[in-house]
Amino acid sequence: MPKRALILIEGSKGNGPLYVQAAQRLGLHPITLATDPAQYNYLAAEGSEAIRVDTSDLEALIRECARLLATYDIAGITGFPGLEESLYVTVGKLCRHFALPGPDPASIEQCCDKFVQRQLLAQAGVPMPAYRLAANARDVEGAAAEIGLPVIVKPAVGSGSSGVRLCRTADEVADHATYLLGGTYVWQSAPRILVEEFAQGPLYSTDTMGKAVIAAGLADFHGPPHFVPCGSMFPAPLTDDEHARIVDVSLSCLQALGLGWGPTNIEFRWTRHGPVVIEVNPRLPGWTTPRLIHLAYGIDLINEHIKLVIGEECDLRARHSRTAAAQFLVPDRDGILDRIEGTSRAAAVPGVVDVRFYVAPDTPILRKGDYQDMIGHVIATSTSPARTKAILRRAVDIISWSVTPFPALDE
Repeated sequence: MPKRALILIEGSKGNGPLYVQAAQRLGLHPITLATDPAQYNYLAAEGSEAIRVDTSDLEALIRECARLLATYDIAGITGFPGLEESLYVTVGKLCRHFALPGPDPASIEQCCDKFVQRQLLAQAGVPMPAYRLAANARDVEGAAAEIGLPVIVKPAVGSGSSGVRLCRTADEVADHATYLLGGTYVWQSAPRILVEEFAQGPLYSTDTMGKAVIAAGLADFHGPPHFVPCGSMFPAPLTDDEHARIVDVSLSCLQALGLGWGPTNIEFRWTRHGPVVIEVNPRLPGWTTPRLIHLAYGIDLINEHIKLVIGEECDLRARHSRTAAAQFLVPDRDGILDRIEGTSRAAAVPGVVDVRFYVAPDTPILRKGDYQDMIGHVIATSTSPARTKAILRRAVDIISWSVTPFPALDE
């Protein structure tokens, strides 16, 4: 009888190892198809099979999966979009081609275009910031003037806060438009810019599976104008009424966008008018969120997602109620990361679950103003928000690192 295989399109330095391990626990043989498998170090560490294939070429992926069918029983296909959101559309198309459970590629595609997403949400009456689409610098400046400063200026297609900036003045709007359109920023598609009202208030998120809202969390970013994640906590400190409002808006998003299958991550700002939707991501969130949800609720989203992918029934019931939080480590300057100290002592603090650096000493640090600026994290859990925050503070205070600035050009 052929071995059951789970096909993973591309990888993820954050959650990729967890998918490989979960697949193996479920008795599956994980196979990663990637343009450059060598960039995912965990594949070799886990002894997981990887095949080099151009993942931007749907026909090449179909041929490779068809070839694998001669040896394996392909139980399911999923993947990791990363910055290439269109990759999840490809996953949906592969699932359709091989008659496997998966997301609707048309729904995913329209959701990945943030302007189309906004239009569909607006038609459904979902609360959102004011927005305009622009194709050139003049349109960007006109949209900002029409909406009123400050505004968020960002690519219409993208993720990870790449290219996203808060602009408080007309000059900042013009400068960022020039940056996005001037050849420096790498576009995934034809350049189109979204200009949005700056919704002010705490940032929350919900994570769903199918049509069920699983968890609501609180997130935090380093100071504008960029949006670099610096912390996350589950569950979010919401009243019952506030939680019910966010759940209601989340379900409205799923219905408006046709996202009734698989995982979705929805971001909100809680403004003086209540929750407004910032973004709907038709996928499982990256980095520490699945681990925090597992620690806080006892729900293993990755395990349950794989079960859904292979046609089995999910179990999304909470096993317990705790507080879990992460703090991300972000350098305040460019240069060479020359030392990291205190990680072992921080990891020994009671309540700390994980202390991790994504980079090693002697690594060049070039901040980009997005998720790539994070160089590590600390995760902690306890029975209360206050205690969890205190554990995090204690552990983070133990850790130290230094970044030596690059030599000046005239030296």
